[in-house]
Amino acid sequence: MKKAFAYLRVSGRGQIEGDGFTRQLTAINKYAAANDIKLVRVFREEGISGCTDWESRPAFSEMMGILLSNGVRTVLVERLDRVARDLLVQESVIGDFQRKGLKLISVSEPDLLSDDPSRVLMRQMLGAFFQYEKTLLVAKLRGARQRIRVNTGRCEGRKPYGDRPGEAAIIEQMKQLRHDGMSVDKIARELNTAGILPRAGARWYATSVYRVLRNADAL
Repeated sequence: MKKAFAYLRVSGRGQIEGDGFTRQLTAINKYAAANDIKLVRVFREEGISGCTDWESRPAFSEMMGILLSNGVRTVLVERLDRVARDLLVQESVIGDFQRKGLKLISVSEPDLLSDDPSRVLMRQMLGAFFQYEKTLLVAKLRGARQRIRVNTGRCEGRKPYGDRPGEAAIIEQMKQLRHDGMSVDKIARELNTAGILPRAGARWYATSVYRVLRNADAL
């Protein structure tokens, strides 16, 4: 039985507690079961944009490091836009996987990653569509913020972690654990074990710890 990792990503904070992760993992598990593939680990990118630089994607970076060291050579994603919405980024990732002898499978489009010219064209057309869709969404959100600002004179975004009572102390605890050499995934487990809850959701993940520390310039 071939072994593989699953890579999941949701871009909006509101999607973290929605069905995005569940839907993606269900599709991946179904494909794995039908193709005699054993999922040995799931990597979740929590609230990370599909246009974000790779250094801001701790789960993806961690997965790539493990792929190159432990013998697993296959990654399953629900769709290519979970890897990236930007067409050039998609093609760059696919090319990098091929150069490293790794295999990326989009379970909803399993034959889309072949080198057949028609498949390459189809992949690039879909990538361009995802990119266009993202651009439209960003434009709509920007327009909504501008209308609110015109009508009310203000349009504040979500305040960063640390602004609410008690959060500053949790950040200091994270900083100390990081200073002691603890990785972000272990910090997340430490907080969960201690019963310290994040602002939203039932538990901390490596990506949410990474984001808080990055905003606090503690990485």
